[in-house]
Amino acid sequence: MLRYIYADELHKFPRLADEMFTHRADQFRTRLGWDVSVDANGHERDEYDALNPLYVIWETAEGGHGGSTRFLPTTGPVMVNDHFSHLTSSPICSPLIWECTRFCMAPGQGANVAAALMLGGGELMNGFGVRHFVGVFDARMVRIYSRVGSSPEVLGSVGEGREQISVGLWEFEEEAQAKVAARAGVTPAQSLAWFERSFGLNPVMEFAASA
Repeated sequence: MLRYIYADELHKFPRLADEMFTHRADQFRTRLGWDVSVDANGHERDEYDALNPLYVIWETAEGGHGGSTRFLPTTGPVMVNDHFSHLTSSPICSPLIWECTRFCMAPGQGANVAAALMLGGGELMNGFGVRHFVGVFDARMVRIYSRVGSSPEVLGSVGEGREQISVGLWEFEEEAQAKVAARAGVTPAQSLAWFERSFGLNPVMEFAASA
């Protein structure tokens, strides 16, 4: 199932939090060789985790972390402006655009989990009135996005081949949502029910209260 959890609520889900940060360390430092910080607990965290982001997490049937991603409004500090502004024509700052980062898959999980996380992103767009997501991604993600039916508009890139890094912009399309839901093996009704379980019927007020 999908869970939507703000950083200041992660302590209520200790297994999900521990496994999410551990899997991030495994994916980004061990497997991809990124220059990221890993603490004594084996957790990968950065300065944006301290800004009370909203995490979308796939919880497995056993109660563990299957995959996750992180969201922050671009009206505050975000990675794309702080570290990748050379890939965009101007800073990205709008209440209608949120940044999506740290897309992480737990070992052994399939494309259905990636699709479910993207489906969760679509629920955020609908529920919070967000028009676009912006994010930084590497070359390996191009195939994943295409497979699940959620490819971004590329705003800028640097590097070649497997080393290429890009900034992309996603928008919500009902046709794309239906395709992603089918790939995830989740009905739109179930996806909406998970979202409403976290936020009720007025998510904008929930976000304002957490900010």
